[in-house]
Amino acid sequence: MLDGPSPAPRRRVAAALALPLAMALTACGAGAPQTAPPSGVDGLVIPTPSPDPADFVATVDNPWFPLAPGSEWTYESSDGRTVVVTVSGTTRVAGVEATAVDTVERTGRGRVAERSTAWFAQDRGGNVWHLGDEGVWSAGEAGAQAGLAMPATPRVGDGFAQESAPGIAEDESRVLAIDARRTTPYDAFEALVQVEDGTPLEPGVTTEAFYARGIGLVLEEGASSDLELVGFTSG
Repeated sequence: MLDGPSPAPRRRVAAALALPLAMALTACGAGAPQTAPPSGVDGLVIPTPSPDPADFVATVDNPWFPLAPGSEWTYESSDGRTVVVTVSGTTRVAGVEATAVDTVERTGRGRVAERSTAWFAQDRGGNVWHLGDEGVWSAGEAGAQAGLAMPATPRVGDGFAQESAPGIAEDESRVLAIDARRTTPYDAFEALVQVEDGTPLEPGVTTEAFYARGIGLVLEEGASSDLELVGFTSG
């Protein structure tokens, strides 16, 4: 989620429940996750070349990826950065009314290091789709296709493409657990959905993200730094 193309593909941390996605964290792993049949989202074409606006609803209330207008998540990284994610409004992407999620990353000295906006929409089945990142890629343009940010009912082994913009954004996810436990400065969590993220654009580099019901993303674990939830306000 950059205001312009980045020199190298990076996973974005968006919040709300994650939120997919706006800041870079990398973790060494065995390799990018292998896409598996997305149980719980059967019948969907992921990524999808042409989302039908009639298949989408106005709100994003997936319990693992809730994006209520006005919601705000604050994260701190182990290397001193602060990331604030806010649900700011709506915009139309590929004919679909999408929810805009703004991310501001600051250095330890408070300087703005990065600003970005990502677009998400929820279908009638409760699945949340990633429709693009402002200034980077947009579903339906230049061969880019919408990917899945969070299935309605995550199950261990689910695999899916988060986005598909050839050579720019090709993140993939795989659900590792639905009963993970972690503690952040905000709270102690149980029954977390644990997801491994990777991209063929950066072979061998992965992150692990943890999502709490009703909140979204609460933790990302990386090799060089972790990102922890320290504050959350629901809209």
